[in-house]
Amino acid sequence: MNKKKTAVFDGLLGDNTVLSSLMVISPVIMCGNTLENAIALIYAFSAITFFAVLLGSFVPRRLPYAAKIIINAVIASVVYIPVKSVAREFFPEVITNVGIYFPLLAVNSLIVVQSETRFYRMRRLSMTASLVFYILGFDAVMIVTAFIRELFAYGTIAGRLVDADTLISGLGLPFGGFIFLGLLCGLYRKLRSMSGRGGETGGDGNVSGN
Repeated sequence: MNKKKTAVFDGLLGDNTVLSSLMVISPVIMCGNTLENAIALIYAFSAITFFAVLLGSFVPRRLPYAAKIIINAVIASVVYIPVKSVAREFFPEVITNVGIYFPLLAVNSLIVVQSETRFYRMRRLSMTASLVFYILGFDAVMIVTAFIRELFAYGTIAGRLVDADTLISGLGLPFGGFIFLGLLCGLYRKLRSMSGRGGETGGDGNVSGN
């Protein structure tokens, strides 16, 4: 597989949004402690990011960079409105639990940073495929993190009690999420270096917690 084709799939493993680029980590740390939270945030992140970036790709490229960033943010905010309306119907309790981290998804780094520095430099078909894999990269980290944290912090899976002998209550708290994500990042980078990709840099080099 050549480099151009590989780049399309990078967002899932090779240049994972969370584990490699350290983007959109706040929702994972703060809210990724139950599967219910994770599913709601995955839905919101995936829908907002996909439609906001796709619609933003039709904004004229000749506009000043600052103007395009503002327009992208406005588009994401408009997309956020119907996404939240649907979430209120299916995840009413989660909307309350996650608080500010739900609307913050409308200004996540894939929309604000990667859209102009990566996605909009690609042809639309390749951009769409690459975008999907970057979204899936976030989704995978969120679901794995939430599953493990819920199991070992609360002894439940999707709210149902399971026979867990050892519970680590701190794992469900923000500091536990931060430590767990740090360990996950370390494991990811170790595996990546063993596969021969350790010398490659992810994304555009920016680090963002949102």
